[in-house]
Amino acid sequence: MDTPAPAQPPYDLLGVGLGPFNLSLAALADPVPGLRTLFCDRRPDFRWHHGMLVDGARMQVPFLADLVSLVDPTSRWSFLNYLREQDRLFPFYFSERFQLPRREYDQYCRWAAEGLPTCRFGTEVTALHWEEPYYRAELTETATGRRSTVRARHLALGVGTEPVRPDAFAELAGHPGAFHSAEYLDRRADLDGARDITVVGSGQSGAEVFLDLLRRHEGDGVRLRWLTRTRALAPMEYSKLGLEHFTPDYTRYFHGLPAPVRDGLVTAQWQLHKAASAETLAEIHDHLYERTIGRPIDSVPVEITPGTAVTAARPGPCGGLELHCRHTDSGAEHLLRTDAVVLATGYRAVRPAALEPLAHLVDWDEAGRYRVDLDHRVATRPELTGGLYVQNAELHTHGVGTPDLGLGAHRAAVILNAVTGRTVHRLPTRTAWTGFAPPAPTPQASIPRPQELTRAATVGR
Repeated sequence: MDTPAPAQPPYDLLGVGLGPFNLSLAALADPVPGLRTLFCDRRPDFRWHHGMLVDGARMQVPFLADLVSLVDPTSRWSFLNYLREQDRLFPFYFSERFQLPRREYDQYCRWAAEGLPTCRFGTEVTALHWEEPYYRAELTETATGRRSTVRARHLALGVGTEPVRPDAFAELAGHPGAFHSAEYLDRRADLDGARDITVVGSGQSGAEVFLDLLRRHEGDGVRLRWLTRTRALAPMEYSKLGLEHFTPDYTRYFHGLPAPVRDGLVTAQWQLHKAASAETLAEIHDHLYERTIGRPIDSVPVEITPGTAVTAARPGPCGGLELHCRHTDSGAEHLLRTDAVVLATGYRAVRPAALEPLAHLVDWDEAGRYRVDLDHRVATRPELTGGLYVQNAELHTHGVGTPDLGLGAHRAAVILNAVTGRTVHRLPTRTAWTGFAPPAPTPQASIPRPQELTRAATVGR
């Protein structure tokens, strides 16, 4: 008679998804004695914005915004230790660049993902259940279909975001001539026969795609067009004090605001987290300047048109694509014909399908979003006592720093401290010079009344 295998002890923390943020959580949890963690991702290996690893593209954050350094710079999983193991410390030192090539950041994360024993790729978390006092997670190996289950006391959802295709482009879904910038490197060859290419979107991805196309189509007559809804190609805010919006201090301030105020701020602060870098915009200008030396500006088949919204897009009757556009300031409408469109239209947080068995236990807000506390724990019904934490799904509660890599290690440390119930990683109490909240009101008892001021003045004579 076969003896059943003993039940596997529960994990303290199960991470669903392995992007940079859950990878940071895995790295900071790695040296914690007695802490059992597991992080799963359905992909066969680590990949970070694979379609946008364009040659020459750089990170928008300094290299210290790695997986661990802003919490524990002594960690073996720091970027500097990665350089040391790759014998690249001196080349990096002499490069004198604070921002990494995007391809190198991806390589660094791959190095960490392959070295961390708690990271399991090719394993999809297909369903999550609550069975007091543990979560029960159903796992499927994507290569073999083999199924298993694990138990965990807490969950960390780090499933990332998905590309956004605006409703105006619904009729072009699946069209070979229209794709999102997330697929750019994989689909770039599909643009080779196009004589007119349009890039839509004013952020960093749009700028990088447009710059790459400029370099690839110099002097071949291909018309390149860049459309943006924003009224100006304003650069991302990168002043030293402006960057203090990406500190824990601002996160705490933002979290304490009423929800309608928070929603308005996220929209108004687009230049803090959605704009293109000044460096990339300068490279575009420099490229166009060089191309027009000794030639009229309009001799180059390039159009840059901000303040223009695409209201509808469909296949053209004679081939190609038709974009119906509206000029924001004047309201004027026009029809634009192009051969191909690259949609650099951003990303949005997704609710993983595996969470559906728990959906009735989550306290959703009026807009169907997570309610998230300062420890990044989702509000749930009382009977669900295990912690449910989210990473990069709380823009509406924690502000513009949510998707920023510079706050990734801090958020991971906050979650670890909450999960363990102790200070695993000491975190600073003040991180910004800026005071975002108004001063505390002066107690009424200490404010002299007018008659008291008059009496004091009389006595002093």
